[in-house]
Amino acid sequence: MLIVAIGVVVGFPLLSALALQYLTSAHCIVFIGILPMATAIFGIIRGGERPRPIFWVFSIIGSLLVVGYAVAQGLTASPVGDILMLGAVVLCGLGYAEGAKLTKILGGWQVISWALALSFPIMLPLSFIYMPASFEGISVGAWVSLMYVSMFSMFIGFIFWYKGLAQGGTATVGQLQLLQPFLGLALASWLLHEKVSIAMLAVTFGVILCVAGTKRFAK
Repeated sequence: MLIVAIGVVVGFPLLSALALQYLTSAHCIVFIGILPMATAIFGIIRGGERPRPIFWVFSIIGSLLVVGYAVAQGLTASPVGDILMLGAVVLCGLGYAEGAKLTKILGGWQVISWALALSFPIMLPLSFIYMPASFEGISVGAWVSLMYVSMFSMFIGFIFWYKGLAQGGTATVGQLQLLQPFLGLALASWLLHEKVSIAMLAVTFGVILCVAGTKRFAK
């Protein structure tokens, strides 16, 4: 349970939030394309799953597309941000795999509830450390976003996610995360008015084809 807490409650949210200080959300979103690979690898290590070899071909291609995009953008532009995102993805993949394993025993809502409870002693002091000097400049939209992340991204969503991973297999169901960049880029453009380049769209389309391949040859 401690692994789940470190991976999905502390590690990924904290490191990805720090990375956003150096990178645009669109750049970070494309980085999420590596997460299915990390989840699949830890699914094998922690859950003993054994996908077919062709599954790995599509999974590796999808991850290489994302890594290649990051390199093409120039890692020297913000090496700190890219390192933070890489660490976030690795910890998240571990937390997903371990959570799926425990869900088979305890249940989805029990796993994430305990993970949140165990993380409280760590997250409370971090909240004060990174607390802004003043709350006056924070918009209503930012507060609403914080509440959404707290309720849905960090709790309700995990109940269904861990249940799906436990029933369908961590490696297989985890490949659906390759669709996240497509949705994330659309939201980044719509809500944050960030520029979404042709290269970003091309990489996203490529990983969508890869997730289709992994689903086809999962077993």
